[in-house]
Amino acid sequence: MRAITYSRYGGPDVLEVTEDHPMPLVGPDSVLIRVRAAAVNPVDWKAREGYLDSFVAAHFPVVPGWDVAGVVERLGLDTPDYAVGDEVYGYVRTDVISGGTFAEYVAAPVRTLAPKPTSLTWEEAAGVPLAGLTALQLIRRTAVGPGRTVLVHAAAGGVGAFAVQIALARGARVLGTASPANHDFLRSLGAEPVAYGDGLVERVRALAPEGVDVILDLVGGTLDDTPALLRAGGTVGSITDAAARDTYGGQYVWARPDTADLRELAELADSGALRVEVARVYPLEEAAAALVENERGHTRGKLVIRV
Repeated sequence: MRAITYSRYGGPDVLEVTEDHPMPLVGPDSVLIRVRAAAVNPVDWKAREGYLDSFVAAHFPVVPGWDVAGVVERLGLDTPDYAVGDEVYGYVRTDVISGGTFAEYVAAPVRTLAPKPTSLTWEEAAGVPLAGLTALQLIRRTAVGPGRTVLVHAAAGGVGAFAVQIALARGARVLGTASPANHDFLRSLGAEPVAYGDGLVERVRALAPEGVDVILDLVGGTLDDTPALLRAGGTVGSITDAAARDTYGGQYVWARPDTADLRELAELADSGALRVEVARVYPLEEAAAALVENERGHTRGKLVIRV
């Protein structure tokens, strides 16, 4: 099968288009998926550069990619959850970095999958799993709900846009930091935009004089303002900075594959409460360029590889 692979850690130059990569083995609790689209996430290039090797083993050659949308091609020995031909999507993270989604086929444990949202295109569906699960699990663990005011840092980013929409769907009021160029986008999602930079505390306090109930840090470098912004009894959560947990007593989240959560995200999408913005679609052979664009940052919406 065709796949993007790398055989050593490094920059984009280590990526290759491999025409005859071996087909993945399908374990008893896995299914073989014919990949239709795979989204790009920062963890993909971080893994390629070896930043995860202190806690996740890499088995070379590696096929990168964890997000997928596709069609079930073959069943494992004990997979009553699915049938051949089912349309699925998922966050195919396993205990090692090896057989990823930037390929024609991927073997995916059923615990990492759910039925694809019917209202989304392949590219849109592929953009949901990792970013959507991260936002959903962070919001759940910080008890975002009705009547709470939430400040989302990097609200126009991949995880941020999902966090804004999920928090709103749970009845919260959402303030979101972003550059002025993204303020109209945040308003379109239902958030109240706040500009980054000097004077942030004053701008947030002007909108929420008593402070906010929840701070969600999705970018890093924002937690120093926590004491000045957080209302008594409030909580903070981060996906980038363990100080949220260790210093401020909040939550530090690394998203987990979870079928029930993927189903919840699909229901939000199909109800119209969750929209997915795709910034750009690349063909498989241009995956290296997609990873470079993702590493540069400042892209609004998901970068997706069409297979």
